[in-house]
Amino acid sequence: MPMPDRYPTDEAARHDDALEGTARDEPSIFEKCHRFFDASGDYAKVKKADLYPYFRPIEKNEGSTAIMNGNEIVMAGSNNYLGLTADPRVKEAAQHAVEKYGTGCTGSRFLNGTLDLHLQLEERLAEFMGKEKAVVFSTGYMTNEGVLEAVAGRNDIIFSDKDNHACINSGTRVSLAETRRYRHNDMEHLDEMLARADDDQPNAGKIIATDGVFSMSGKIAQVPDLLEVADRHNAALMLDDAHAIGVIGPGGTGSAATYGLKDQVDIITGTFSKSFSSLGGFAVGDRDVIEYIRHEASTHVFSASMPPANVATVLKCLDILEQEPERLERLWEISSYMRDGFRDLGFDVWDSETPIIPVVVGDMETCFRFWRSLIEEGVFVNAVVPPAVPQGQALMRTSYMATHTDEELDHILEAFHKVGTKLGVIGQNGHTHQAAA
Repeated sequence: MPMPDRYPTDEAARHDDALEGTARDEPSIFEKCHRFFDASGDYAKVKKADLYPYFRPIEKNEGSTAIMNGNEIVMAGSNNYLGLTADPRVKEAAQHAVEKYGTGCTGSRFLNGTLDLHLQLEERLAEFMGKEKAVVFSTGYMTNEGVLEAVAGRNDIIFSDKDNHACINSGTRVSLAETRRYRHNDMEHLDEMLARADDDQPNAGKIIATDGVFSMSGKIAQVPDLLEVADRHNAALMLDDAHAIGVIGPGGTGSAATYGLKDQVDIITGTFSKSFSSLGGFAVGDRDVIEYIRHEASTHVFSASMPPANVATVLKCLDILEQEPERLERLWEISSYMRDGFRDLGFDVWDSETPIIPVVVGDMETCFRFWRSLIEEGVFVNAVVPPAVPQGQALMRTSYMATHTDEELDHILEAFHKVGTKLGVIGQNGHTHQAAA
């Protein structure tokens, strides 16, 4: 049976006549896209000079080393904190899950996308974190966005640290709650804002949302002070432990556990894309709170569930973390060694307390040149520029894994010393940071 024309004959003719000899004007909404790639702009200049540090393909990843442009490099810019992405046991677990369940779930957890593996993982996570219940999301970003959207509604207020990760900021935007941002780690400012809310909106529900470990500075949140302020104003506390789970605290149980206060935090979130070598995220807390999130967070209800290989990867990483505590000990040892090493060389590493160690460089151009020179020395790190960091504080974000060897660590320090000396960074960085503090 022949298919009908898209238009009736006379309508098709009128449509063709209207288009003949004319060019459709491009919508103005795309003007910003062209400006971004303008030949006179920063993007084009950095690209032309081969200094652009983003979206660089890695051809092979073997944990603490990788292949880029056919050359082996030491990886000092990964969040693979436990060094498990290339562990044979982890890869085998992922392969077995694919053989049993296939490659994906083709639906949301709410409908057809829940496997027994998902339930097993949620039970393990609740037990691991010492909480009543856990819920798993498809990404860490979606976890924080969904949790805040679900729990903070109209007539509620979210108090958010100004240095929080983008996913928390996204959650505050999609939530119907009002958001008030307090100065980074400034408990006095937070206390003042909460007191003002107590007076102005005494019936509002209140939640404080903060990174447990700040992803640029490597600084641990002031959990005891946060809890004290929260208790004083009857506010809940949510910690995003993306860079803390499997990294700090007894057994790798996070930032609050570092202070022995895990039981007092209302909601703790985390991700599987770092220590657990996978993709996805989770939230843990009291049973009713987590079940409410499970049914109300749109990023959970309307998104495809974690593929089975990803779930199996996390379960195996949990096994290894619990069975091999020496990995954490090695990670902490490496972190201290590298912080001391950079400081001894004359670099400013802010007040890092974790395997995230920022090395301040200065202006953006120097930052990109520093990054490119490190690649030439066989070291990969992450170049971070404003607005992710303050003006004049562009930096090399370095991060470490339990599987780095002493030789690799020394190679990183030697490369930084060589490049820092060549570019005149050593002894010059850090002053603007102190002034801005």
